[in-house]
Amino acid sequence: MPDYNNSWEKYVVVKSSPIEGRGIFTTSDIPEGELVMVIEGEVIDGDECMRREDEENNVYIFWNGDNYIDTSNTNKIKYINHSCAPNCEVTDRNENSLNLVSAKNISKGEELTIDYGYEEIYEMCTCSVCHN
Repeated sequence: MPDYNNSWEKYVVVKSSPIEGRGIFTTSDIPEGELVMVIEGEVIDGDECMRREDEENNVYIFWNGDNYIDTSNTNKIKYINHSCAPNCEVTDRNENSLNLVSAKNISKGEELTIDYGYEEIYEMCTCSVCHN
């Protein structure tokens, strides 16, 4: 794993998104392969994840190996939107957190996105990648 000493989180802001609702955007250019931010939240097990998704319609949960991270009480990462051509990726960090890493050079003002990676998202997706 790369040695991430600093993140670009101070350059990440929440704004209205042309993709869906609100999204997270960068106020600075971010080079490829950089730690954009650490994904942290409440660590929960699979049963609690399913309960929150079913009963609370909680869609802010990241899978982290044996556990899940609920980011619903965070200020930024919960607003990351899906793209089938994402500019960021989620990578392993430890049992309590994940990394959001730039998958390519990202320009100032660009919305940060990830591929949510579950089958239903591709059925609902309206992007040009899915519909070409």
